[in-house]
Amino acid sequence: MPGRDPGGPGANPLAEYWLPFTPNRDFKKSPKLVARAEGMYYYDPQGRPIIDGASGLFASAAGHGRPEIADAVGRQLRELDFTSSFYRSHPLAFAAAHAIAQLTPERLDRIFFVNSGSEAVDTAMKIILAYHRARGEGQRTVFISRERAYHGVNFGGVSLSGLVNNRRAFAGVATPAPLLRHTWRAQSAFSHGQPDTGANLADDLQRLIDVHGAENIAAVFVEPIAGSTGVLVPPRGYLERLRAICDAHGLLLVFDEVITGFGRTGSAFAAQSFKVRPDLITMAKAITNGAQPMGAVAVDRRIHDQVVHSAAEDSIELFHGYTWSAHPAACAACVAALDIYAREQLFARGAELSAYFQKRLFSLADLPVVTDIRAYGLLAGVELAPDGKPGQRGYRLQKELFDAGLHLKTTGDVAILAPALVAEPAHIDEIVDVLRRVLECHSA
Repeated sequence: MPGRDPGGPGANPLAEYWLPFTPNRDFKKSPKLVARAEGMYYYDPQGRPIIDGASGLFASAAGHGRPEIADAVGRQLRELDFTSSFYRSHPLAFAAAHAIAQLTPERLDRIFFVNSGSEAVDTAMKIILAYHRARGEGQRTVFISRERAYHGVNFGGVSLSGLVNNRRAFAGVATPAPLLRHTWRAQSAFSHGQPDTGANLADDLQRLIDVHGAENIAAVFVEPIAGSTGVLVPPRGYLERLRAICDAHGLLLVFDEVITGFGRTGSAFAAQSFKVRPDLITMAKAITNGAQPMGAVAVDRRIHDQVVHSAAEDSIELFHGYTWSAHPAACAACVAALDIYAREQLFARGAELSAYFQKRLFSLADLPVVTDIRAYGLLAGVELAPDGKPGQRGYRLQKELFDAGLHLKTTGDVAILAPALVAEPAHIDEIVDVLRRVLECHSA
């Protein structure tokens, strides 16, 4: 809810944009931004352009300010502003589910709508538990995750988290999942695409099966590319090995594609780019081009059918859902965004641009402060030598890049880039040039 301008009417020319907040004391100016229809840029309150090198937060894959999405949302709100997805639904919910099912791997065509990636992960966990119970294996309650994994901030995602800071303040509330090792190795630094070695790291799953018992394990959650932690691209053969071990022991495999979904890797989903088919996919962010909060879980129809057909007649099949699941405005944004992706062939366009993006990005390898560059499709991480406490350099870098006219995400001392699929080579040049100019001021 907008706050009142403390200076009184007319005292602040930006009063219409004013919100009550306390900016970080290290910022000289408010980082609050507005976006215009140019697609690749934010603008600060003074009108200064800031090129968006991260698609907002991996969400605005078709660029900002798409009128098609805004118009679709406006039309929908005038026609039907809200109806609950409990007991009934509305036409656009089915249209959105159908559109997503055209993009997912074969048979992953049962769609459960939520409102965020965090909710998608928790929902997938509950579906999995319900599935195993429906098939008479209710003892399968152990979930396996991975070091450096990020699966959202709800309690399910926190239990799966491989990032200690995401768990530290909530110890004892969420039961930590057993963790596979992460896939980054020093010998694979500056690998182009997938590292050639490291597939054997997937054998950690067999070790955990031997410790916990296959009959007690429900599923394995992995990000095909570990995104938020700094873009850890899987070694060749790693995901295939995870799939084979899961199949051998009756475990479900879940791909968290909240970041990698909707064209980021050159295909609709990373599952297709890596040619490994999971049992469930969680998604969010670019599902509406970031224009409305929305997420979803794509579920293999055998899992859906087992849960639904095992329920007693005239009873609720899955005791789960959210007030805003399949919200009409979010569904309108989803359908409009997926139409843009298809009509403008943005997945193919992103795949075509990726070679130039990675070539320009790897040109930063000559900077002494750069210790690794990892990239796949239009997703990349540039790792920097720490300066003092780990993460301090990355924290300062955020401000310096914003002041220099570039928005991206940092995690620790890794700069993460994910330009929109509508980017042109000139935009890539601008992003990399700003990054180089700022990093040249950093000593290793």
